[in-house]
This record gives sequence, structure tokens and C-alpha cells, in this order.
Amino acid sequence: MLLNKMKTLFVPTLVSSLISLSSFASATETYVEPLPLKNNSQASFNQTDVANSKMRIAYLPPATEFAYYMAIGEGIKNLANEASVDTFMLAPQSGADINGQMGMLQDVIGQGVDAIIISTHDEYAAAPLIKRAVKSGIVVISVNSDVRSFPTPIHGVVGYSQRNGTRALGKYAVSINKGQTKKVAIIEGQPGYHSTERVEGFLEGISGSGFEVVSMIDGKWNVEGGNTAAMDLLQATPDIDMIFAANDYMIMGAALAAKALGRQDIQLIGNDGDTAALEEIHNGRLQATANTTPFIMGRIALQVAIDSLKGNFSGGWVETPAITVDSKNAISFLSQPNKLYPKPSKQY
Repeated sequence: MLLNKMKTLFVPTLVSSLISLSSFASATETYVEPLPLKNNSQASFNQTDVANSKMRIAYLPPATEFAYYMAIGEGIKNLANEASVDTFMLAPQSGADINGQMGMLQDVIGQGVDAIIISTHDEYAAAPLIKRAVKSGIVVISVNSDVRSFPTPIHGVVGYSQRNGTRALGKYAVSINKGQTKKVAIIEGQPGYHSTERVEGFLEGISGSGFEVVSMIDGKWNVEGGNTAAMDLLQATPDIDMIFAANDYMIMGAALAAKALGRQDIQLIGNDGDTAALEEIHNGRLQATANTTPFIMGRIALQVAIDSLKGNFSGGWVETPAITVDSKNAISFLSQPNKLYPKPSKQY
């Protein structure tokens, strides 16, 4: 089964290199052991039980407004069909609706599901309900996270290493410039763990290269914020020749600013693997991104939940792939629209 032994399924070690995959949901290399959770965050499996004749597993993302979480859901549905388990999704429309998500979590616990795959913007608000779910025998898996500590014990964590993914991007940026130094601006997300990890990873990747980071500014995680930040950066420091943004929405906003200012010479690097960003890379308007493969993440999260219920997973954090993508391999992802959400704008 999965993970306590070596298993052929997906490849977490893809994070460190530029790879073209013919099928990025069917790579068959060994899957490494998960890393243990920290600070008494590992829930016991002694109480877990399959209450339904057919496994019933709920997926609770923070909101439907985020395409990334819908892509994770597509991966969950994809494997559910193969594994003959019942899955369903509940989520509020807005990521700011924490109370709405908590109400849905409470409802799901009352429905007697066998497992819950959850990502939340407020782990502390979710902790009392997750504690109740675990106590009632429900397996709880946190998805799209690399945080190995949780306010209350859970059974597993599934997600890419944000720092590893952007460190690889930094090294890629150095490699394509072949010893040339660059003046780099960084567009951060709103302050917090995710922005810090992504920015620090990129800085580690370019360390010792001679690249000079001339400015860092908050882009608020969205296209408009990235556009405003890049416009300010490029007007205040016109000799910038590379921008790294902590997500693809912000770098796509930066691309609009660069176009408006007639700056075709700037290397633009993002993070996430959003479908629109992959298309912009293929079309030459962005340099690169870290494709954090949410479809694969969804499949892995469901497999971990299934194996937890079968007694074949003993807990920990499972690192999922983050693959550096540029114009050389973007097509290998765009040509598989059934593994992307939203779908590409055209057939590749």
C-alpha cells in the first residue's frame, strides 16, 4: 500500500530539477517515507474505523473561489473513481468565510464520514472540531500544507515543501543566466508563513550567485496587487531585470505592469503552477514557475486517507512534487487538460 514501505506511485524528489513529464499523474518511482509530525501533532490510529460499507471521504477546502483547491479536488475525484470510494466536497465561496467552513466541518462530522481531507485558513478555529472528529474515529488529513505541527493531533499532512520548491526556482534562475548578475525585485504575499517560506526558499536558491535583491514589496496574493507592486518597483528602480513573485497571480499582474511600461527585458518568475501561468510561460510572456501539481496532491491526499483507514499508513507529512516549469516543458502539462483546473484556454 502507501508510504510506510517504499511504494511506486508519485515522485516527491522531482522538486529539485527541471523535468518534462509525459504523464504527471502516473510517474512510477519510489515514494519516500513521510517525515514525522512535530509537537505532539500525530493522532493515534487506534480509534479509526470504517463506519460505512464503502469508504466515504469528505474534502473541505477553504473556499470555492480558489482554482488551486478545485484542482486538488479534481485529483481526489480522479482517484476516487479508480479506488471505488465515495467522496464529496463542501466549501464556502469566500476564503474569508471561516465560520462558514467551520459550520460545514461540524455538519460533516455529524454525517459519520470515514475520513476528512481539509485545508483551512484558520487552524486554531478548526482545532476543536478536528479534535472531536479524531475522537469519534474519523481520519483527518491536512492537505496543501507542509506544516508538521497542528494545534490538535491529526493523522497526516500532505503537500509540497514551499521552501524546497522556490529554492529550486532560485537555482534555476541562476543557471539560466550563466554567471551574469541580476538586480532582483521580490513581490511577497501578505505577511505570514506561506510568504516567508516561499521568499526565503528563493533567496536560498540565489545565495552566492551575485544576484542583488534591490526591493521586496507586498503584492497581496492577487493579480491587481502584483500589478500595483510591479508598477511601483519598476518606476522607482528601473534597472531591475528580474522579478520573483510568491504566487502566479502576482507575477501575472507584474507581467501586465512590465508590458504597460514597455519592459520586455525582465525575467518574470512565479510559483504555484496555475493554468494561466503555464500558458503564459508557453507563450513566452513569463519565464518560469514552480508547478506544485495540485492534481497530484489531491490524488496523494486521498490515497493517504484510504491507506490510513486500511491500516497501511502510520502518519507524518507526505511531501508532494513541485516541478520547475519553463517554456521547455510547459507543454507537457498543458497537453493534459484533464489534470488541470481550470482547463487551458485552447487544446495543446
